[in-house]
Amino acid sequence: MTRAPRAPKRSTTPTSATFSAADIHNNSVPSSPVVPSPQKPLYLCSPFVEAALVKGNFKTIVMLPKYVDIMEWVAVNVYDFYNNLNEFYGVLSECCTQQSCPTMSAGQTLNFTWINQERKSVHLPAPTYIDYVMTWVQNLLDDENVFPTKSGQDFAPSFPSTVKHVYRQLLRVFAHLYHAHYHQILHLRSEPHFNSLFAHFLAFGREYELLEMKDVKGSSSSPVGIGALWERWRDMGILEG
Repeated sequence: MTRAPRAPKRSTTPTSATFSAADIHNNSVPSSPVVPSPQKPLYLCSPFVEAALVKGNFKTIVMLPKYVDIMEWVAVNVYDFYNNLNEFYGVLSECCTQQSCPTMSAGQTLNFTWINQERKSVHLPAPTYIDYVMTWVQNLLDDENVFPTKSGQDFAPSFPSTVKHVYRQLLRVFAHLYHAHYHQILHLRSEPHFNSLFAHFLAFGREYELLEMKDVKGSSSSPVGIGALWERWRDMGILEG
């Protein structure tokens, strides 16, 4: 029995049916620099934390459909998460600049670093970091040896490890957008779409062991801002514990 080729345009993310980058482009994006605030982040405040397109627990959405290969299910969802996140970032990129975001910040005391070709950890402006991530992931998605689409072609044994690396980097992009650009997402009235996309991403990552909680929450000295959002959604019954 051979596996059917993956349909590149089919989407499983709840945001995809209603989210349109063109619609968002019709609104202007405020480009003022982000000033860190010790107050509670807006994404943890009502009514924004409850804003969603999908009501209830995301567990049912991420369950493996009957007769579907698990590798194929993971691949098509990762493809979908990447494309949806890339559309959001494309809209916000005009206000994510080297001046407004000189580091890849994801919390009041947390800045992600990039491992360069010399295997050294370097600080990069957020737009540069995100461009590196998106280019790297796109190249993987285009590689038939990593994400096969032809019938009868199997996934490589290294696929689970590769997907975990992809997931970790996409999580960092989400973390930066929540930390530094959520007020701009609110200005575009896109918080229900973005929250649903991220909740789906988290639920899927936990269901298939693609996420480590240390990556979601960070450390006590350098917490990831979205770690508190995970806990809030868990308490609300949106995510599993």
